[in-house]
Amino acid sequence: MAAKLNMKNNLYILMKMIRYNLKIIFANRFIWFLIAALGFFLFFAIQQVLENRGMGEDTVYGLLIFPGVLLIFYPSVFGIQHDDDSRMLEILFGIPNYRYKVWLVRLIMIYTLVFIIIVLFSALASVLLYKVNIFEMSVQLMFPIIFLGSMGFMFSTLIKNGNGTAVAMVLIGVALLILQDAMRNTQWNPFLNPFKIPNNLNEVIWEGTIRKNRIFLGIGMLVFILYGLFNLQKREKFV
Repeated sequence: MAAKLNMKNNLYILMKMIRYNLKIIFANRFIWFLIAALGFFLFFAIQQVLENRGMGEDTVYGLLIFPGVLLIFYPSVFGIQHDDDSRMLEILFGIPNYRYKVWLVRLIMIYTLVFIIIVLFSALASVLLYKVNIFEMSVQLMFPIIFLGSMGFMFSTLIKNGNGTAVAMVLIGVALLILQDAMRNTQWNPFLNPFKIPNNLNEVIWEGTIRKNRIFLGIGMLVFILYGLFNLQKREKFV
């Protein structure tokens, strides 16, 4: 009986936590970022069609990566500030194993939501532009998207201010764009397009580069998330 009651309580807490985090994710500006992401995608897709440029999987990937980054930007960068503004941060720090029960669940929910939207965008691109493997395209896009989202989350735990974190992420984004020529076809490029094979490169070598790039991004995601969660254990720095 006690075990059943405990399970019901845990389920109730989990549902409340999911409901609260959905409010955070969808609150305030997220809808505008979603509209902006769709707007950017449609604008560049129409431009691509009007200019009659060659279409391929690499084109679709290039068109979807920026909308994907826009989608992840708000919830990963402004989440902690929203908790602070709504005076929920003190309550959340009172929950045992805070980092695992709240922010880890929130990150999983954010990434799942963004993945679903990216799947829809990929399906739209497959209908309007060029037929692609929707699932493969979406999975490949999630590597740089989650990498940047996790980086944004980590910086939000260091800066503890949404606007400050946004400025830091924009500066990092600009720096990465400036370094694109130097990193273009290397494993260290977060924006590496796996569908765009360089003309002078062997296909086997290219596949190895992509694999190393995805491992690099995967390790980066884990490091950013774990370091961010570790920072959230330092209660006195936030409240």
